[in-house]
Amino acid sequence: MKTIPHWIDGSSAPGTGTQPVFNPATGTEQARVVLGSAADIDAAVTAASKAFETWSESSLTQRTQVMFAFRQLLVEHEEELGRIISAEHGKTVDDARGEITRGREVVEFVCGLGDVLKGSFSDQVSRGVDVHNFRQPLGVVAGITPFNFPAMVPLWMHPMAIATGNTFILKPSERDPSAANFVAELYQRAGLPDGVFNVVHGGKEAVDAILGHSGIEAVSFVGSTPIAKYVHETATSAGKRVQALGGAKNHAVVLPDADLEFAANHLTAGAYGSAGERCMAVSVAVAVGTAADGLVAALEHKAREVKVGPGDAPGTEMGPLVTKASQERVENAVGTAATQGATVVVDGRGLKIDGFEDGFFTGPSLLDHVTTEMDAYKEELFGPVLAIVRVDTLDEAISLINANPYGNGTALFTASGEAARRFQRNVKVGMIGVNVPVPVPMSYYSFGGWKDSLIGDSPIHGPEGIRFYTRPKVVTTRWPQPKQQVAVGFNFPTSN
Repeated sequence: MKTIPHWIDGSSAPGTGTQPVFNPATGTEQARVVLGSAADIDAAVTAASKAFETWSESSLTQRTQVMFAFRQLLVEHEEELGRIISAEHGKTVDDARGEITRGREVVEFVCGLGDVLKGSFSDQVSRGVDVHNFRQPLGVVAGITPFNFPAMVPLWMHPMAIATGNTFILKPSERDPSAANFVAELYQRAGLPDGVFNVVHGGKEAVDAILGHSGIEAVSFVGSTPIAKYVHETATSAGKRVQALGGAKNHAVVLPDADLEFAANHLTAGAYGSAGERCMAVSVAVAVGTAADGLVAALEHKAREVKVGPGDAPGTEMGPLVTKASQERVENAVGTAATQGATVVVDGRGLKIDGFEDGFFTGPSLLDHVTTEMDAYKEELFGPVLAIVRVDTLDEAISLINANPYGNGTALFTASGEAARRFQRNVKVGMIGVNVPVPVPMSYYSFGGWKDSLIGDSPIHGPEGIRFYTRPKVVTTRWPQPKQQVAVGFNFPTSN
């Protein structure tokens, strides 16, 4: 049985215990991952602190050269990394390659960091006095990342942190930990000095050790809203900067003037891609007026056509859920929805795949006539379940979305520019798509929702990511001529 170790100071390191890592397609244990303790976090902080002394003083050219080399290695090993992700997460290899690509975009963004980090200079703000500013790294920073994107979400963090001169400790999900170690090896091959990037696996003990460690300056987190709130409260009380991205309940509104075939195609992919285990997955379709019946009919047809199977099998469009517990939770939610009055148009429960009968599979489920009082609407199911809510007008749809506690992503399908403009201006959501179901912004914009989807005010990657991992200095200088006398006043200094 393979054991997945920590990666500290450029080499593998043992842990204090282990727990199983499953293959979701077969339901069998395929490896064991070590569990981190406070001592393991402390060892990683010690290594990262030592590495920071020299890495923070390295040239911008040296840092970007490492990132260029790292980016090329991600390209060359995309297939291998994709299969590692698929084997532990369950998503298709194609989907895994897609997340690697979206993560690699952040690496490409920081390869041009020289332009982003340029400061400003103001000449002669007072006689003989100039002012300029620049940004410096924080020190040792950490990332706590979820199972659903074991490559992409960490890649939204550590390239930005490392390129700006920080050193990094990653605590990935213990459900699919191998991608983190693979990335660590790529960094080493790219020329990153030992100790700059470290991986410590584990659960709550490792998380709490990160949140409370005095040697860690900032923490980035992506996960559920309750844990995001816990991370934010605990880490900020310890004096750390915190990025804390939480859960979601993403709505896609379909107007009567929309191309229903186009909308149904994209809603099917947005709802059932990656088995719905995405914080940007479409989990609610809001059908407006006469769009409802035609939309439901089209979605039913397409949901029944989704090809479910092992993630590495040719032609598979949707793999299993990540754990048995996730499978049971999602299938119980479909049953609860039926009990509460929803119409189960497509029932994905009880799906068995030939040769993989013990895998954590469930098929796509489509629920109609869902109301905002039902659990299927209120809860983040994180599975392949699409709920249809029917409303009469676009304004009613906007009010429904704004009343929801989450505000991560939303979409509108329409042919009306007026409707699109009204929607994007009035909806209280951080990321909006118009005829785009999953509006994840490019790396040079920042990712983050509103309300309970973002705890605090620090989105991830893009310009906000640069600001998060650095702090500014403003320098006021005077270089008087030799023997020049400058009058000194005891009143508060001004530019006069």
